[in-house]
Amino acid sequence: MGFIKKVTLSDVESLQRISIKTFSDTFEKDNSPEDMQNYLSTAYSLSKLSNELENPNSQFYFIYCEETIAGYLKLNIADAQTENIDTEGLEIERIYIDTLYKRKGLGNKLLEKSISIASSLNKKSIWLGVWEHNAPAITFYNTMGFRKVGEHSFFMGEDEQIDFIMKKELNQ
Repeated sequence: MGFIKKVTLSDVESLQRISIKTFSDTFEKDNSPEDMQNYLSTAYSLSKLSNELENPNSQFYFIYCEETIAGYLKLNIADAQTENIDTEGLEIERIYIDTLYKRKGLGNKLLEKSISIASSLNKKSIWLGVWEHNAPAITFYNTMGFRKVGEHSFFMGEDEQIDFIMKKELNQ
């Protein structure tokens, strides 16, 4: 259970499906239907996801539960990072697990994969943004050694939301 596979351009439609499902499951109760639909159609369009998959400084991975995609991970380095947090760091831009597969250790496996990749690239840290009201995720990241180092605004339509920037230093 929980095998990880690198996502390729031929997987873009599967990536779109899991992206929309996991983002919706996580955030739709806290946002208007219009804002959600506008965000999903822009952030997870096939053309945008294809461009992201073709960026050599970004990598996507699926995690499976048996033969089903249970979640995914997006990592960024260099100029693909969404913020200038650490030039010697690796960003976890997206880490999502389908609600049906949460609490099975899959998030741990994706985080371990992230740390392994960061170490292989000689990165000194790993960082991410997490919505300030996503208490389960914040607790998980704290448990895994991440600490809040800042925050930034994330806009869902006109609604300004705050993401905590969390960072974990890696032992070299």
